[in-house]
Amino acid sequence: MTEITGSAPDQSAAGSAPSGGTTHPALTRPTDDRMLAGVASGLADYTGVDVLVVRIAFVVLTLLGGAGIPVYLACWLLIPAEDSGRSIAGDLTRDLRASSRDL
Repeated sequence: MTEITGSAPDQSAAGSAPSGGTTHPALTRPTDDRMLAGVASGLADYTGVDVLVVRIAFVVLTLLGGAGIPVYLACWLLIPAEDSGRSIAGDLTRDLRASSRDL
């Protein structure tokens, strides 16, 4: 008969992540591997999926009701560019706040 204990397995093995999980790259739109705005390439890098699969998913979403276009545009506005680290929406809101303070 096997005895069940309440202790967790030893996580101190070499090479394990300190938080116990895997690390993901930052979600950004790359500047080098892009077709339009780099959304599909950024999502593919972040999720570990082939970029072709992500691009096909956007095309399928577009053909099946048109959802691919607004989703792509939302990602383009919200995912920061790799070189600046800031999103377009973040820059826009910062500019709007600055201009409203000037009034």
